[in-house]
Amino acid sequence: MANATSCNASHGRDLAYQTDILQGVSRTFAFTIPQLPNPLRDAVANAYLLCRIADTIEDEPALSPGLKEEYFQRYIAILEDREDAEAFARELTALLSPATTRSERDLVANIDRVVRITHGFSSVQRAAMERCVRTMKRGMAEFQQGASLAGLRDLPEMDRYCYHVAGVVGEMLTELFCDYSEEIGARREELFALSTSFGQGLQMTNILKDMWDDHGRGVCWLPRDVFSSFGFDLGSLSPGQADPRFVKGLFELVAIARQHLANALRYTLLIPAHETGIRRHCLWALGMAVLTLRRIHAKPHFSNGREVKISRTSVKGVVVVTSALVRSDAALRLLFAAFARGLPRIGQAAASSAGR
Repeated sequence: MANATSCNASHGRDLAYQTDILQGVSRTFAFTIPQLPNPLRDAVANAYLLCRIADTIEDEPALSPGLKEEYFQRYIAILEDREDAEAFARELTALLSPATTRSERDLVANIDRVVRITHGFSSVQRAAMERCVRTMKRGMAEFQQGASLAGLRDLPEMDRYCYHVAGVVGEMLTELFCDYSEEIGARREELFALSTSFGQGLQMTNILKDMWDDHGRGVCWLPRDVFSSFGFDLGSLSPGQADPRFVKGLFELVAIARQHLANALRYTLLIPAHETGIRRHCLWALGMAVLTLRRIHAKPHFSNGREVKISRTSVKGVVVVTSALVRSDAALRLLFAAFARGLPRIGQAAASSAGR
């Protein structure tokens, strides 16, 4: 009895740490994840932190490609309960440079606490999480090695990049949702068909919002072929770009992202209406992404992400309106149409940029 009480207390402390550190490494997910029902909430929060640890290893400039691969393989061994997490955490934390944020450093130092929670989930949940982490790592390693200001080769390569950093997360979440509810699981095939598009819509929005911040770090995730089709060379890209050919390419990507977010709405409406927590989790992210696209479309000559970041008032509006309409498919379709009004559709981007 005493051992059980001690284990429960330890698990409770680990969960409290998970909640606290999530606030430090992602305000957005710390905002949306609590809407999920228990025990799904704990699983999704844990899965996000596992992905963030992999991301931290890959982004650490003090680690050579060889060391990154070594530590990643050891990290996978920890997830599979084949290596000691505390020793790993001490070694890796000592190697982290100031480029890693304080919260990310804290997360790495406490890998053992995060993974203890992971090991308490079902085999289905753990398999989904491990697959996601492995897939993300393969993609991150590939794209980080070739990252430059030249941009990605073409739109299909951008699709592949978005899949490895976000689409696979959509697949993982779908796996967790289906495992949580038999009713949701009955729509598994339809959900999976839309899950990567949901992730891509969110990721493309972030790429467009952060393109100048990325540019300052020496990388560009925009596809060259989209811009070259309008006669613009990404190699000449500079902040506050006023070239109308660039704006046409930007609006083409806004149109593509809009279509992916329309698929995200279709995905959300496949979730039963009574699962209001899961719907809110999806709708809040979706609503904020659409409003961000509106800001980008309205101000295509922005020079940093802060200029197109949506306000707290807008975030609050998304929360209030979507929460009020969360059970009504028809109302949510009308709301999306209102939010997306004026955004270019695929094939209309060039026309919508006229006169800018």
